[in-house]
Amino acid sequence: MLKGKKILIGITGSIAAYKTIYLTRLLVKEGAEVKFIITKAAKDFVSPLVLSTLSKNTVLQDISNNDEWANHVQLGRWADVFVIAPLTCNTLAKLAVGICDNLLLATFLSATCPLLLVPAMDEDMWLHPTTKKNIEVLKSYGCFFINVNNGELASGLFGEGRMAEPEEIVNHLKDLFFRTSELTGKKVLITAGPTYEAIDPVRFISNYSSGKMGFALAEELYSRGATVTLISGPTKENILYPSIKRINVFSADDMYQACMEISYECDIIIMSAAVADYTVTEVAPEKVKKNENSWNISLKKTKDILATIGETKRNNQFVVGFALETNNEKANALIKLKSKNADCIVLNSLKDENAGFGHDTNKITILAKNGNEIHFELKNKKDVAKDIVSYILTEYHD
Repeated sequence: MLKGKKILIGITGSIAAYKTIYLTRLLVKEGAEVKFIITKAAKDFVSPLVLSTLSKNTVLQDISNNDEWANHVQLGRWADVFVIAPLTCNTLAKLAVGICDNLLLATFLSATCPLLLVPAMDEDMWLHPTTKKNIEVLKSYGCFFINVNNGELASGLFGEGRMAEPEEIVNHLKDLFFRTSELTGKKVLITAGPTYEAIDPVRFISNYSSGKMGFALAEELYSRGATVTLISGPTKENILYPSIKRINVFSADDMYQACMEISYECDIIIMSAAVADYTVTEVAPEKVKKNENSWNISLKKTKDILATIGETKRNNQFVVGFALETNNEKANALIKLKSKNADCIVLNSLKDENAGFGHDTNKITILAKNGNEIHFELKNKKDVAKDIVSYILTEYHD
C-alpha cells in the first residue's frame, strides 16, 4: 500500500525521536520514499547520518546551507503526506500560531499535502489547557493527529504523553491516506478464528484455528476501501486498522447470532472461521470431577451459518466459504460449494506442508460456482488474502 509513496518526516527535539529510526525502516521496507527535516534540538536525540543511511536521502535542517537553499515550498509539494513525529509541545504551539523560524515550520506553512501530527511530551504538558487548545486549532485547519499513549515518560512518571509506536504510525498512514477505492461503499462481513463449545465452566471443545487468515482478509478488504465487520472467535490476533469493526464471540451459536444480525445488509460475506460442527448437548454447571474411568459427552449439531446465509442471500451478494480438508479434498469442497449455495469455496488441505491452522502461510485453491478452478502456490497469509480479494473483485458484480 505504501510502495512508491512519498513521505516527508519532520523531527523535533524529543527523546522519542529515536523511534523515527525504526519508523523509517518500516516505511522503506514497504517501498516508500522518505525524506527528513529536523530541528536543531532534534539532532541531540537522533543522528542525521543514521536517518540518511536508512532513507538514502539527505537530512535537511537549515533553510540555507552555504550557497544552497532548501526549497521548503517544493518539499511540501513533493510529499504525499507530511508527518511530524515526534511533535514537541513547543513546536505544536508554534504551528498553531504560525511562527516560522526554522525549515520545518516553513515547510509546514507552505505544505499542500495532508499533515499527520504525532505528539510526544510529559503528561502535565499534554493535559495543559493551552496544549488542548492548540490541538483543536490545528484540527480545525485540517491536520490529523495520532493520540499519545499511556506509559513511562522521560520524567520517570507514568501517564499520558508517550509518542505512538512506529507500527501505529504506519497503520494510521495507511488508514488515513493510502486506502484504494475498488470497494468503496461496499459492506463486507468476515468471520475468523475458532469457536469454543463449553463442556463445563473450565473445559471446552475447539480446534487449532489461529484466525490469521480471516484477519488478513479483513485488513486487505479494508485497505481496498470496504467497510469491514470482523466477527472473531477467541484468538490472539489483533486488527491493524482501528476503523475495522470487530465483534468478539465465544461459541458457534454466538457467531451465528452475530452473523444473522448483519449479514443481509452486507455486499460481500466471507466465512473463514473454523466454526464447530457440534456443541455439547448439556453444559455442566460445575466443574466435572475426575471420578470415573470414562466420560461420555453428548453432542448435537450447531447451526450452519454458511448454509443459512446461502439460503437467504440476495442476488447481488457474493458469498465465500472456506473448506479445510484432510481427504477427498476437491470432492468434499465441491459438495460444500453446492450444498451451501456459495459463490466460491476457498479450499486448503492439511496434507500441504505449512498450510492450514496455526501457520503464517497457506496454499489454496478457489473453486467457483461457474466451474472455474484456480490454484495458488504456498504464500504468506497476507499475500493469500490479496489473491482472494483480487479474485472477488473480478467476479463480484452488484
